[in-house]
Amino acid sequence: MDITLVQESPFRFRMERQGLMRVPGVVFATQDLLPQAAGDKALEQVANVATLPGIVRASFAMPDVHWGYGFPIGGVAATDIDAGGVVSPGGVGFDISCGVRLLAADLDRGSLAPGMRRLMDILGDTIPRGTGRGGLWKLSGRAQMEQLLVAGAGYAVEQGHGVPRDLARCEDRGALADADPAHVGQRAVERGLNQVGSLGSGNHFLEVQAVDRVYDEAAAAVFGLHVDQVCVMIHCGSRGLGHQVCTDHVRVMDQSLRAFGIHLPDRQLACAPVVSVPGRAYLGAMAAAANYGRANRQLLTEAVRHAFTTVTGAAVELVYDVSHNTAKTETHEVDGVPRRLCVHRKGATLALPPGHPDLPEDLAGTGHPVLVPGTMGTASYVMVGAGGNDAFSSAAHGAGRVWSRHQALHRVRGEQLRGELEAQGISVRPSSWRGLAEEAPAAYKDVDEVARATEGAGLARLVARLVPLGVVKG
Repeated sequence: MDITLVQESPFRFRMERQGLMRVPGVVFATQDLLPQAAGDKALEQVANVATLPGIVRASFAMPDVHWGYGFPIGGVAATDIDAGGVVSPGGVGFDISCGVRLLAADLDRGSLAPGMRRLMDILGDTIPRGTGRGGLWKLSGRAQMEQLLVAGAGYAVEQGHGVPRDLARCEDRGALADADPAHVGQRAVERGLNQVGSLGSGNHFLEVQAVDRVYDEAAAAVFGLHVDQVCVMIHCGSRGLGHQVCTDHVRVMDQSLRAFGIHLPDRQLACAPVVSVPGRAYLGAMAAAANYGRANRQLLTEAVRHAFTTVTGAAVELVYDVSHNTAKTETHEVDGVPRRLCVHRKGATLALPPGHPDLPEDLAGTGHPVLVPGTMGTASYVMVGAGGNDAFSSAAHGAGRVWSRHQALHRVRGEQLRGELEAQGISVRPSSWRGLAEEAPAAYKDVDEVARATEGAGLARLVARLVPLGVVKG
């Protein structure tokens, strides 16, 4: 496919309809942030997504866009449920409800310095991470798992792993409402029983940070942030359970494409009408896996609080928890008419504007926190949803890869990278040297540029910039 982008503004590019595309493509980026790497077919994927039955407005891509499974990572698409709109597991991804949680400590970086090494040792020793390894909370069996899959972070809090205020600062109050554990297979349950409270591998991390700069004093105050404050950012998802849910339902949808008369340019976009039996089954299982991801981050929050209490005695409060791999039923106005949509956000986060009815009362005046992590050695950002966001109130979720993991391994040695980070004053507790090399800062886009483009495109506004002090890598 010949992909042609027309720059409509400094931070917005348009791809006109061609071939089977039902809507145009829109990419929010700067010229430097557009996919450049050889083999990165993200822009072709933007076009492919535009062929989905029922898609409305446009196939959108965030500033951190890069190649993924079916959808690009950083892809956003909404389908009209009442007009044959489909749901596609590729529009959510394998790590369902992978997300970011930001915690703020009652402590400044200067006060933490004497205890920093001990804090990192405790976190490094107690945070489970790596492929297939266990978690902090081992569930007793399917019956208990189903309670967690329905209530998410709420079940964790109910069982003593947090406080009620935590739920008020979680997207969806810590649980999607339409979870149906009956559609989560036994293999998925078995993979998840021992992994609640674990980072996993890849780009997942737990990072101790400090607020480096505040751009919006009023919003920062509402979020409980100030310059030099110590924070902790957690990035992880639904582990083996979520991966298995996606695998199982992709297989079913791929086999049912012919029955629904759906023709796609890429089988990785396998989908089914939202109102169909496989569509409803997937959404019920996806919501259950999403709730697992929220409970997972809740358990890691408890571990962070314990470490800070042990070393410093400081309290740690939840700023917010957002997911960036979901498909949710939402109502948006399209062509002047309110429509019930299935909004896919893959590597994209919800960014509700001030005054939105779904916001917690204490955030109604500011808007929805948007958390944009960088990678080891680079900054991360706290942003807030802005009005006029035509990408269904969505924003970037991170820096976005430019090197494959294979390329990173050929260019970077994990031992050397750790030495370089330690020389910058960043303590590193890796799971493996290989995993560390794969996640080298150079393997990602410039997160400062991603944040600038996100604000310039009108998707979200800058609130604060955070810098790393120490990182526990998956």
